[in-house]
Amino acid sequence: MLKIAYDPIYAHPLPPGHRFPMLKYELIPAQLLHEGTITEANLFSPTELDEATILLTHDKTYWQELRDLTLPPKEQRRIGFPLSAQLVERETRIAKGTVGGCHYAFEHGIAFNVAGGTHHAGSKRGEGFCMLNDQAIAANYLLNKGLSQSILIIDLDVHQGNGTAQIFEQQPAVFTFSMHGDKNFPFRKERSDLDLPLDDGIGDEAYLALLKSTLPGLIDKCQPDFIFYLSGVDILVSDKLGKLSVSREGCKERDRFVLEQCKSRGIPIQVSMGGGYSPDIKDIVEAHCNTFRVANQLYF
Repeated sequence: MLKIAYDPIYAHPLPPGHRFPMLKYELIPAQLLHEGTITEANLFSPTELDEATILLTHDKTYWQELRDLTLPPKEQRRIGFPLSAQLVERETRIAKGTVGGCHYAFEHGIAFNVAGGTHHAGSKRGEGFCMLNDQAIAANYLLNKGLSQSILIIDLDVHQGNGTAQIFEQQPAVFTFSMHGDKNFPFRKERSDLDLPLDDGIGDEAYLALLKSTLPGLIDKCQPDFIFYLSGVDILVSDKLGKLSVSREGCKERDRFVLEQCKSRGIPIQVSMGGGYSPDIKDIVEAHCNTFRVANQLYF
């Protein structure tokens, strides 16, 4: 069964006019339930993540300032959300959803988080709507528990996974791969183990050709026993922040190819949604839902 982390707290209230499309976290599970792709049995509601697991990845002072709502205003502005106790609880539940998804992935081959993909959060700071790095936290959890010895993080969000790269820059057990817009946020990039910067305007053919010529050999070289996939849909031509020209079908083919590579090798995979900023919320939701649909077709 496809297990999916979701809780109503994911759709956190934001000030009127805020540019982050928080509504998508309500609409994605609602659409999947409506069309029959999933049932309520597919969803699990994560509890709050324990502090000890957070501190495997994030600096103690940074975490305490988040927890106690004492993060300096400059650092709050870098994150882009008004800091509140509910927001911090939301972040810990999202991270717990990714950790919990790992256990389901071992059991069923794959698991999802409706949110997550908070790859701009580094060990000591948040940035770009990211406070706690859910997949980095889950990777360190697996290593700490002895559940994994070699992890590959596939980050196909349009923005570089700078926080993830920084967190694992000295950790050989985790290989970070980021394929992202070259001239896009963050403008100061970190160094992933493999970065593939993309020119503005790249379309389906060139995008998919690059991915398909890179990923199989990378997986064979790394020999991971667990994979995390960040499936951002801000690569879409409609995205107002992405600057690329990938169609919805191209994005769906991207997801299919990544998941096929994992399934054919029997490597468990956890998928977090990442970004999507198309002006029409329907474009965001449909592209995200395609990722779930493809997984259901391939695995179940």
